[in-house]
Amino acid sequence: MSRVPEIDAATTASWLEAGSTLLVDVREPHEHAREHIGGASLMPMSRFSPADFAWDQRIVVHCATGMRSAQVVQFLAAQGYADVHNMSGGIMGWKQAGLATSA
Repeated sequence: MSRVPEIDAATTASWLEAGSTLLVDVREPHEHAREHIGGASLMPMSRFSPADFAWDQRIVVHCATGMRSAQVVQFLAAQGYADVHNMSGGIMGWKQAGLATSA
């Protein structure tokens, strides 16, 4: 398994605030409905397709803990997509960093 580019929740939050990043949530709809990061685009791993969104900005992918999103980032890197990052710790890491979620 090749190395997956990872960033932490605080960096993700600063990139989102700057408007330079698309945050993609690869959890399933029932997980997203319970709790999600505001502004994240839902693209469940079970039906993930890179063709479903524009690639004109940096992409950060997250899930619950960072495991599924790491697989998606690795897949995207293998397809030649650049500037794609896994948010380490997923939404759990986001909350541990004291950042807000929505229900």
